Amino acid sequence: MKPSRQPSKTLSNFLNSCAFLFVACLLLCGLSTAAPSVTLSKKSGPPTSQILVSGRGFEPNVGVDIYFDTKDEALVVTNSKGEFENAKAYAPRSVRPGKHWVTALERNNDKGAQQPFLVQTDWSQFHFDADGTRWNPYENVLNPKNVVNLGVKWNYAAEGAIGSSAAVVDEVLYIAGSWFDNHLYAINADTGALLWSYAANGATYSSPAVADGIVYFGSEDDNLYALDARTGVPKWTYAAGGYVESPAVADGVVYVGSSDGILYALNARTGAKLWSYTTGSWIPSTPVVADGVVYFGSDDDNIYAVQASNGALLWKYKTGSYAGDVAVTTDAVYATSQDGNTYALLVVDGEKLWSYPAGSGTAPAFGYDEVFVSSGRNIYALNARTGAEVWSFVTGNPVVGSPAVANGVVYATSTDANVYALDAHTGLELWNYTTGDVVPSSPTVVNGVLYIGSYDAHVYAFSLPGRANQDSVSASDISTLRPDLSLKVSN
Repeated sequence: MKPSRQPSKTLSNFLNSCAFLFVACLLLCGLSTAAPSVTLSKKSGPPTSQILVSGRGFEPNVGVDIYFDTKDEALVVTNSKGEFENAKAYAPRSVRPGKHWVTALERNNDKGAQQPFLVQTDWSQFHFDADGTRWNPYENVLNPKNVVNLGVKWNYAAEGAIGSSAAVVDEVLYIAGSWFDNHLYAINADTGALLWSYAANGATYSSPAVADGIVYFGSEDDNLYALDARTGVPKWTYAAGGYVESPAVADGVVYVGSSDGILYALNARTGAKLWSYTTGSWIPSTPVVADGVVYFGSDDDNIYAVQASNGALLWKYKTGSYAGDVAVTTDAVYATSQDGNTYALLVVDGEKLWSYPAGSGTAPAFGYDEVFVSSGRNIYALNARTGAEVWSFVTGNPVVGSPAVANGVVYATSTDANVYALDAHTGLELWNYTTGDVVPSSPTVVNGVLYIGSYDAHVYAFSLPGRANQDSVSASDISTLRPDLSLKVSN
């Protein structure tokens, strides 16, 4: 009998055990030497943004400092696996627009990881955001001292007069035409290069709104359009019973008024109608959405407050003529009317707090406890609590665009072909620029740039000399970062 060439069962088990141990050692060695990595809860946001930072691949049970650029903002301790979750970092109020860096670094050595964070502010719809204040609280580039140095950064020649206001989201400017131009334009906000345009079947004086990768705008052809914000490809359209005004978007719902006297609430993703509210008269205003309530004015002379979830009427206030746009704060609703008054009403029930005879005004803006409204040739600043006039500024011709407020400056346009920058506290003129025709477009001020459209068929971008849209920061050499030894360990 020939001896077997197969190893014995005992030897086979021994060899298998060795192989297992060898593989386990390789895996353990790989884990122990894995490079650290971090993830951020968001990739971009305005100054003051909270960023949740999570990491893995660090040493177990060691202190890790979390930096925004070179500022040490938090200290956390890894768990037994060398991981941590949701450490809080913040983009400082003073940080300029552009690419910045979040770093997680072990306190006792140079073992760490970084991820970029883009500091940028979006002006996503006519009122800045859904609450209607037309105030950008994050602007930190332009201010009353340097706005005098504004110059034309670029201008884009459209196919016709531009009357709408711009939205700026993710470094793209969206602006519609006017009664004389049926296009919606998507323009690179830094260079002025056209990315795409879309032609509706009627005039597009409606100011666009942008949310979740979709841009919405209304047209004289009675349709609300929803386009892919990146490509301009239509997502859906909704046919109203009259021409469609400027929309507002909040919490996955598009709210828009129409000349058919109906306010529509539509699913922002699909365009399906959720509910509607009928006033019976033209709704010229852009809706405002705050704390689950939609506010708007109507040609039936009323200012309305309806429930955002179902359109149920909460209250209405009767003015002396058709009511226009509104701005909403925690306590008050500020509205203009063609009866020549600006009104302050209680949020809860519409009770009148005060009125001021500023004239038939545009959409109000709110900031610094003051209400800013344009009427006739005047721009007024009113005390938000009392309605008393703080200051007024006179332009050369009537003002039809609404003012905007940012970092101590009020920006306004006029049919005298000028765009103005005024000191928000004194009304002193700081700067102006003359375009080639009347300027009905309301200003947009974001990331250190002022944008307006003019009836001279151009879109303008104004910035400080020699400044790009972004003040990006290079990635820090982690070996040069120094911990703040006064920090206590965060939970």
